[in-house]
Amino acid sequence: MKKDFYEVLGVSKTASKDEIKTAYRKAALKFHPDRNKEAGAEEKFKEINEAYEVLSNEEKKSAYDQYGHAAFDPNAGPFSGHTYTQQNGPFNFTYTQSGGDVGGADFDFGGFSNPFDIFEQFFGGGAFRQGQQHRLETYKISITFLEAAKGVEKEVILGNQKRKIKIPAGVDDGQKIRFKEFILYIDVLPDKVFQREGNNVFISVNLSFSQAALGDIIQVPTLDEDNLKVRVKAGTQPNTLIRLRNKGIKDINGYRQGDFYIRLLVSVPTRLNNKQKEIIKELGL
Repeated sequence: MKKDFYEVLGVSKTASKDEIKTAYRKAALKFHPDRNKEAGAEEKFKEINEAYEVLSNEEKKSAYDQYGHAAFDPNAGPFSGHTYTQQNGPFNFTYTQSGGDVGGADFDFGGFSNPFDIFEQFFGGGAFRQGQQHRLETYKISITFLEAAKGVEKEVILGNQKRKIKIPAGVDDGQKIRFKEFILYIDVLPDKVFQREGNNVFISVNLSFSQAALGDIIQVPTLDEDNLKVRVKAGTQPNTLIRLRNKGIKDINGYRQGDFYIRLLVSVPTRLNNKQKEIIKELGL
């Protein structure tokens, strides 16, 4: 039976991200098999990295806190039993949706990664990689915010070969997609309009003083359309958020979708003529 991940790292369930990171650093250095030759050190090292991969990821940690190890068991938990097969250009892959863990023979979004890769990403470089197995070639691709949110098919040159690859909807900046022959690192370019927080999307819209005070119908861009009509209530205050449920980014695992938030900013006029100033004084604004 697997140990509790908090127990593995020696932290409490209320531990902060920094406390979890510090505990991981200490434990990973202690049990790295290139430094620790005791029997069972490598298994302990893998266990530590698996615990850190979950507890350092907000969504995986939330799933673990709610369902325990069952959240990542394809045969248990609330998301078990959903198996999908897709074709990405020349690549076929099958994966099973199981909470935060999705993996397949040729394609991997959210399964647990190589513990030595986690160690390298955390500490930088490959100081302890001697004697480890050959690593897959890694390529980087830059895509726009909307391509990441909605998915896109790209024709790219990998090595000396031209390939057509399908990037699924919901990928995030810095995410790695593992194919059988290579790993693809995703670089999502910043967008002037949309900002992402988890699977939620935020935009900011400027209102005039009169629009905020009297109310109005405005048009805003969303992920699905350019000019969605939204009603602004009279008396709207600065930084009011309008929430559109399930209009954000779909989780890459496909079992939920974020929300879309419209942040209303009120522009206060800075240059008023005498008549305008008198009107505002009379209104007591």
